[in-house]
Amino acid sequence: MSYEETLKDIEQTFGFVPDFFKNTPKDVMTQMWPIFKKYQLGQSIIPPKYREMMMLAASAAVKCPYCELYHREVSKMLGATEEELAELAVLVASTGFWSNVLHTMHYDKAKFADELKRAGEYMATKK
Repeated sequence: MSYEETLKDIEQTFGFVPDFFKNTPKDVMTQMWPIFKKYQLGQSIIPPKYREMMMLAASAAVKCPYCELYHREVSKMLGATEEELAELAVLVASTGFWSNVLHTMHYDKAKFADELKRAGEYMATKK
C-alpha cells in the first residue's frame, strides 16, 4: 500500500487522519498502519475487549499516558467495567512489584522455573 493509500485508509477508518499519523515518517506509516489496523482495530485470535485490556496493561507498564488514555477508553467502549479496570491496575502493580523483588534478589531463574512447575503440579491436584 502506498503512503497516499495508507492515508486514505486511515481517513476511512477514523473520519480524518490524526496528526500523529501524519507526522510519522512515510515509510514507517506504510509498514505500521496495516499492523495497527489488524491488531488494534480488526479481528484477531484475542477478543477485542481483552486485547485492549492487555494493551492497557502494557501501556501502564511503560508509563505512556497517551496509550493509557487510548486503551482505557477503548476498553470501556468494548465493555470493560470499572471493576475490571481496577483489577487490571492491581495486576499491573502486582506484576511490577514481584518483578522488582525477583530482579533485586537476582533470583535464580532455573530455581524459579522449577518452583513454578512444582506449584503448578500441586495446584492441579486441588481442582
